Amino acid sequence: MIIYSNFFPLNFQYVVVEPPPEVNDECSRENKQSKHSKAVGTYFRDGRRKIDYVLVHEELSLAPSRSRSHNTPHQSSTPLPFRQEGKSPQGGMLPMLLTSAVHHSTPKQNRKMDIRKTFLDKLKSQGIEIEEEFTEGKRTNVRFIKLHAPFPLLAHWAEELGFRARILCQAKAEEDNWSARLFKSFRLPNCFAQEIPGDPPQVCCTYPFRRSKISTLLGNLDCESYFTSTERSRIVNEILARTTYGDRRKGEVGIERLLKEGVYTASYPLHEGCYQEDKSGNQDQYKLNPRQVLHGYWARWSKWPKYQPLDNVREYFGEKIAFYFAWLGFYTGWLIPPSIVGVLIFIYGLLTVEEDPASTQVCHSQGQYPMCPLCEESQGCHQWDLSDVCTYSKLSYLFDHPGTVAFAIFVSFWAVTFLEYWKRYSARLAHRWDVVDVEREEIRPRPEFALKAPSIATNPVTGIAEPAFPHSIRRKRIMAGVCFVFLMVCMVIIFIVAIIIYRIVVSIPLFQHETLKSQAQVIANLSGAVVNLVLIMALGRFYEKLAYKLTTWEMHRTQIEFEDNLTFKVFAFQFVNLYASPFYIAFFKGRFIGYPGNYLHIFGLRNEECSAGGCLVELSQQLFIIMVGKQVINNAQEILWPKVQAWWQNRKVDFTQNKDKSKPWEADYQLVENAGLFQEYLEMVMQFGFITIFVAAFPLAPLFALLNNVVEIRLDAQKFVCNTRRTVGHQAKNIGIWLRILEFLVHLAVISNAFLISFTSEFLPKILYQYEHSWSMDGYVNFTLAISPKGAMAEPCYYRSYRDEDGKLSAFYWKLLVVRLAFVVIFEHFVFGVCRLIDAVVPDVPKTLANKMKRDRYLAKQILQDPDHHIRVAECT
Repeated sequence: MIIYSNFFPLNFQYVVVEPPPEVNDECSRENKQSKHSKAVGTYFRDGRRKIDYVLVHEELSLAPSRSRSHNTPHQSSTPLPFRQEGKSPQGGMLPMLLTSAVHHSTPKQNRKMDIRKTFLDKLKSQGIEIEEEFTEGKRTNVRFIKLHAPFPLLAHWAEELGFRARILCQAKAEEDNWSARLFKSFRLPNCFAQEIPGDPPQVCCTYPFRRSKISTLLGNLDCESYFTSTERSRIVNEILARTTYGDRRKGEVGIERLLKEGVYTASYPLHEGCYQEDKSGNQDQYKLNPRQVLHGYWARWSKWPKYQPLDNVREYFGEKIAFYFAWLGFYTGWLIPPSIVGVLIFIYGLLTVEEDPASTQVCHSQGQYPMCPLCEESQGCHQWDLSDVCTYSKLSYLFDHPGTVAFAIFVSFWAVTFLEYWKRYSARLAHRWDVVDVEREEIRPRPEFALKAPSIATNPVTGIAEPAFPHSIRRKRIMAGVCFVFLMVCMVIIFIVAIIIYRIVVSIPLFQHETLKSQAQVIANLSGAVVNLVLIMALGRFYEKLAYKLTTWEMHRTQIEFEDNLTFKVFAFQFVNLYASPFYIAFFKGRFIGYPGNYLHIFGLRNEECSAGGCLVELSQQLFIIMVGKQVINNAQEILWPKVQAWWQNRKVDFTQNKDKSKPWEADYQLVENAGLFQEYLEMVMQFGFITIFVAAFPLAPLFALLNNVVEIRLDAQKFVCNTRRTVGHQAKNIGIWLRILEFLVHLAVISNAFLISFTSEFLPKILYQYEHSWSMDGYVNFTLAISPKGAMAEPCYYRSYRDEDGKLSAFYWKLLVVRLAFVVIFEHFVFGVCRLIDAVVPDVPKTLANKMKRDRYLAKQILQDPDHHIRVAECT
């Protein structure tokens, strides 16, 4: 008989569980047969009990003169600091030295020791088996608490947590994506496919786990290998999260709070061995451990053209991480079509730039059009000739020709289609990984919530008393959070205004310089973009820390609610932070400058105009610097920052002695703690915004995104496999709130591209001029220029605008405005209409998959009634 504890908030009770006799017999038989036969690395010293989790805490270092040999083993059900002096299974001087260290510890340290003892006693009372290791470092001593959950305890919690039992397993189907189908249709070998060593993961029909069906579930498996290491660590993590160590009403529950209070330094499941393969060549590739498989067939740079082994990622890291890499790989593959089309559009611009009538007229206008000074004449600015910007006029054509309009429409359709097919692919993965019915809401509250909640209330779902927080106060705090986000957005706008002033101030002396006046605006714009990038990175880091503290202060009950609110806050700010400057250049710059003799000013300075090549060229420059610069900085951080963190961690706990014999728990402790997926999703989602919202101004954006993502996949894979500790394999059935954010960006992209083509591009003015005046575009440049009013300038000059000699807007301007607004309406309705059609034609769940899901549910229901008969029937079918 084994006693387990069933923990719910404010309701501690012991439940006596009698495991089925056949399970106990099989377990004991297997353990006797396998004793000392397994690798000791991820097992207890007996070689048969698997290490499911490790708790770590650091202790005061002993004096160098009284130090001992490295990693002397100690095993006890009681932590070493609580033993009596002089009593040790190993004998010797060490226990007395440790006791002496304890006697000289502070009251705070003694309290932490008492808490650790209480916490471990509670774990043991639930059936968790414990083994301890002590390691001396250069600067600190480290104690590792190894945890093992026996099969009956795992079975109890598997039923408690709603695990699914695997039945009717069949071989995994071939890779199902557009490239695989393309190779298959042409009967060509798939160069992207690769064979993963060992048995491939299997697709199984499942039903809710029941302890009463254990004998049927085990089949040919022994009880120790039925649950995967990911499932075992998830169960133990759940036990750790629910275990109390003090007053439950004060929120003294769970390992997360113990980590925050410094009682424990770290907690993590172990990696499945080392990731390096045997360099001697003696190791059989089909006997690689799961971590070596992921490193050799996923995290290596040489595997960049290969499909990701998503099933292996899911088995090792859980569905939540696997869905991120599935989405990233799917998104990267779908970037290939827009990248190819974007390059073709750019090449078309290069081939036809000499045939552009507007650029030709600008280049051949020497002396015909003296242009008005770009700053005040009183500041020393002089007139300039239109032919001086011949190069910039041709450069503008590369990003502003009829092909870019077609490309903007193409990308709008591509984005909608991408999301629809991702939903289908996500549904297939959810079914294959059996997470379709995973509940998104967790029952238990967050540890921080339980810690700070001022009252106790009955949960309307579970009927159990638990920490509660008044809804009225939470709503007020959420509103305060919204106000805070608004204030931060205002701060971003203030910085944008500051950059505008910076560009104006810098350009004035450049305009006065005879050599640099033709490049004055380019230099000011490029330097302003670099300054803007630095501010974006700095503000983003600062705000994310504040947003985390603000979301914690709002007291959200569950982890899902907390993550969704944090994601919304950070995305809202980063959206404005990253896109404010491009939006200003695309839709506002050069619109409110006035005309000679009646210029508008900001803080005493004349408003800035678009550069010589037009606002679209400047927007392209801005997008290139921000998007590509941010990608380079992020990738450099992902390569260098983990190395710096690992160096600091190793310096802090330097296990200098016997490094060649370091244990897995020591090696994993020296790795960096995994920071999760939030930053990874945020980076990719913001990149998605760049390649959809402003694609009309930057056709090469999808190509740069594709190149970055090919690197990003392997960087992230190396980070998870080699550089960070293993995370708990949490379940998920999709990418969560990020899908709604992507849908928002797609809708915004359609609207943005419509206005970009209408009001920023020269596409519509050229079309209207051809219709009304000349199909050959003769005199177009002269038509787009207006002459300054008499007496407004020292000498008559030209400026870009549709005005008469008195500065009044011409009739062509108002006709063009009507055409622009009509184009926006037609473009949006056409694209959104086709998008709705795509949504209707492409269902989120394929019909074949829906039928298979119904079939699996039917078989699972029948198997519960008559397992043997229906398994035979299913195998035959």
